[in-house]
Amino acid sequence: MRISRFISKLVYLNHLHSAINYMTSNHEKILISACLLGDRVRYDGICKSLDDERIRQWSDQGRLIKYCPEVAGGLSTPRPAAEIEGANAEGVFNGLTRVITAQGTDLSSAFLKGAQATLALAQEHNIKFALFKAYSPSCGNEYVYNGRFDGALTRGIGVTTALLWRHGVRVFNELQLDELEEALG
Repeated sequence: MRISRFISKLVYLNHLHSAINYMTSNHEKILISACLLGDRVRYDGICKSLDDERIRQWSDQGRLIKYCPEVAGGLSTPRPAAEIEGANAEGVFNGLTRVITAQGTDLSSAFLKGAQATLALAQEHNIKFALFKAYSPSCGNEYVYNGRFDGALTRGIGVTTALLWRHGVRVFNELQLDELEEALG
């Protein structure tokens, strides 16, 4: 029983330390996809943890704010895969295209709600940089799946990335850690 209480206190102190680091950090904050930090929030319930010293360093400095736009939009985990029709995220905002599942279910409202919640978080914390999951219909920043569910990528961005870009947040993916590090100075 004593060991259990000791471990509980250690876990509490670790969380307290992280919270203090976050509140007192003068470093630029980075919004990061929760799946990249090990949370099982992707559509398939799998995490895509990044094993990189910079991620550990930024975490220790209290710079990382993890978030999942799709979960924030009300989607469950696991959930059916979704793609943007025509890979046109901007079209989702004006109702010209949709975010759909292979079965044709329209998830656009959940993706838009998640994008708005992500923007609100970014503005609340004055975030200028995001590190998101490549190819995601929410988070992709260079390529996304083409909307035909054939596994092909095409030039395009995710719904959340499009909204963040409109508001001056620079979005990087996990393959661009060097570029993010350079941008942070």
